[in-house]
Amino acid sequence: MSDYDVVIGLEVHAQLQTNTKLFCGCSTAFGAQSNTQTCPVCLGLPGALPVLNSKAVDMAIRTGLALNCSITTPNQFARKNYFYPDLPKGYQISQFDRPICEHGWVDIELDQGGQRVRICRAHLEEDAGKNMHQTGVGVSHVDMNRCGMPLLEIVTEPDLRSSDGAVVYLKTLRDTLVYLEVCDGNMEEGSMRCEPNVSLKPKGQEAFGTKVELKNINSFKFVKHALDYEIQRQAAVLTDGGKITQETRSWDPERGISVVMRSKEEAHDYRYFPEPDLLPVEIPEETINALRDRLPELSKAKCERFITEYALPPYDAALLTSSRPLADYFEACVAGFQNPKTVSNWVMGELLHALKNDNIDVGSSPMKPDRLVALMTLVEDQTISLKTAREIFLDLFRSQQAPADFVQERGLTQISDDGALETLIDDIVRKHPSQCAEYQGGNEKLLGFFVGQVMKSSKGKANPQKVNTLLQQRLASEKVAT
Repeated sequence: MSDYDVVIGLEVHAQLQTNTKLFCGCSTAFGAQSNTQTCPVCLGLPGALPVLNSKAVDMAIRTGLALNCSITTPNQFARKNYFYPDLPKGYQISQFDRPICEHGWVDIELDQGGQRVRICRAHLEEDAGKNMHQTGVGVSHVDMNRCGMPLLEIVTEPDLRSSDGAVVYLKTLRDTLVYLEVCDGNMEEGSMRCEPNVSLKPKGQEAFGTKVELKNINSFKFVKHALDYEIQRQAAVLTDGGKITQETRSWDPERGISVVMRSKEEAHDYRYFPEPDLLPVEIPEETINALRDRLPELSKAKCERFITEYALPPYDAALLTSSRPLADYFEACVAGFQNPKTVSNWVMGELLHALKNDNIDVGSSPMKPDRLVALMTLVEDQTISLKTAREIFLDLFRSQQAPADFVQERGLTQISDDGALETLIDDIVRKHPSQCAEYQGGNEKLLGFFVGQVMKSSKGKANPQKVNTLLQQRLASEKVAT
């Protein structure tokens, strides 16, 4: 591998979060019974005409602006002609020479520093159906529900040089799409699909080598595995004096290998021509400016703000801004409890653990920000100990009860009264005269023993900070009874 440079470009298909398909009124909901979300338009029946979904256009523009692209107006749809069983019309409505977004970039952070990944284009197109093959039976079925689903294909220039860099770019892009609320980024459900193109060239050579496209990759982990495998495969072929064939290969995650699907097509193979049933799309400048003004604060900018405004460590800020709902939850908590690091600890610790345990997202959390603020306040004003708060969190998370009521009903209120604590301490000191004498003789490590005894005697309700202070005062007194 040291003899070759790796060249990677990525094509990402992001399914836009519209309620209906790109050219018809069929639902885009995931998981419906096969072939129940279809109509004459997406089935390509004679005489059916497409009608463009304006919300998909708005989402494409917003995405392009967030990716620093220029917005092409007018942009134009084209017919991409090819035959496949999941393509009932015999062509796909896509965009070719006038895509809606062009010439942008995404900045990513790698171990060796920052890198700018150029975006060649982002264009709208409809999805095809889904072929389903019954292994061992020799039967295949086609589900047309996906026909006409609105996709935005985002294509990079060949700027990436490693599988790790490709994964960082994909995660950065996914964060952007999710923050914009244009795509849910779910690779397992197929709403975000990645097709890497990878080639090798001898070090020092300017011209790129022959590229291979990889398909059937549905996770960041598999993107890395597939690229690493393909890089090693191509290096072995070239080292042995062979030539790389331009082709499309499918990734087999079970065997950890890629297998040939077909030879790689060129643009002229698809016989692109302007879509006669759709007019070019004119986008007024005021529409573009209005959409730009409504762009949300994106994850990178939000992360940087969390570091400066809330004095959070970079790790905390990156995790809390990894999703827009999680960042919003954190800020709602900080608005009611103005100790950002404490809020961060609770959100990243107990809250995320409970969400994962119950397999729900933060938007569905029964522990709303006001209830978490109430719990943190109980700890801050010493009504309960931090240990108690952590112990009851999961039960409190699953209930709808106010934290103060929950604590009161279960008798969990912390003992902070000096008189009550001094009574407990006197009893413990009298019961352990030898340890007391040893402590007074200089063995200060025994303070932990006495604190533990008081906590045990109070069934964990004693305020540990006050116990520590009062014990030191008591044990230093000459009035200790032995």
